[in-house]
Amino acid sequence: MRYGFTWGMGGITFYLFIVLTFTGVLLMFYYHPTKVQAFRDILYLEHDVPFGKLLRNMHRWAAHLMVITTWLHMFRVVLTGSYKRPREFNWCVGVVLLVLTLLLSFTGYLLPDDQLGFWAVTVGTNMARATPMFGSEGPFGPQLGMTPYNDVRFGLLGGSIVDANALLRSYIWHCIGIPLVASIFMAVHFWRIRKDGGISGPAPVMLEAEMKTTKK
Repeated sequence: MRYGFTWGMGGITFYLFIVLTFTGVLLMFYYHPTKVQAFRDILYLEHDVPFGKLLRNMHRWAAHLMVITTWLHMFRVVLTGSYKRPREFNWCVGVVLLVLTLLLSFTGYLLPDDQLGFWAVTVGTNMARATPMFGSEGPFGPQLGMTPYNDVRFGLLGGSIVDANALLRSYIWHCIGIPLVASIFMAVHFWRIRKDGGISGPAPVMLEAEMKTTKK
């Protein structure tokens, strides 16, 4: 577990998840997922709640850092060949956790209900229309009966536009759904690390003469 091998990225990522959970629960005391109140709650939190701006910025920057450290963690795994046997299953679990991390970041974008969040979700969900089989404009989508009113974009937004339904769905996924699923996969991830023999580092370099000696 030396930092020269792991860079500590897995542990830092888990620590950031704990910080996000703690700050997120505190933010829920001051937030209402409605079109009328959401942005007002953000302004109230930043300007009137004691240490409210610090709390929101801790949550925001921890979210950005978690995305970065997750990528760096997987980059380290690739560099050290830790995705190979017997760790193939745990590598797949890690890929799922990366996707869940990105979904957490994406769903959290809309919650302040500002222009940045509105257009980010608009662009992101418009891209979802091109999803193969699940999007109305994607490959095989029309053949499978996908329309703008029953495809994956409609399911994400709860309608055809980014409005109150989209805000409520993002809130539920961000605060309840995805964190619960991510927690389950993290538990499996940690269990597999122990079962597979601990955290792996770079394979030792052996000279050809040493390999021959070992064979004898």
